[in-house]
Amino acid sequence: MPHPARHVFVCSQQRPPGHPRGSCAAKGASPLLQALWGELQKRQAYDQVAITYSGCLGPCEGGPNVLVYPEGVLYQGVTPADVPDIFEQHLLGGIPVERLVAPPAVW
Repeated sequence: MPHPARHVFVCSQQRPPGHPRGSCAAKGASPLLQALWGELQKRQAYDQVAITYSGCLGPCEGGPNVLVYPEGVLYQGVTPADVPDIFEQHLLGGIPVERLVAPPAVW
């Protein structure tokens, strides 16, 4: 298996309803993850991008959170509609999608 240029982690943390921190799962992490995997398959970019679900990435209130390495860019409030932009601009093009990047105070 080739070493991908970028690795994407999607927070899929689940917490009980009403938990003070909330959770990315309750904010739509599953459909987001499915959209990312679908885009990966559509583009056949397996040698360029790896996508993995993860536990809590920290700033729960802004979720769903997506973390891209090697740059260490954290995206917040990501929806399935954002996936094509993230793929085209960042994962394949190397330029983060600024409108989704977590502010410096958060990450």
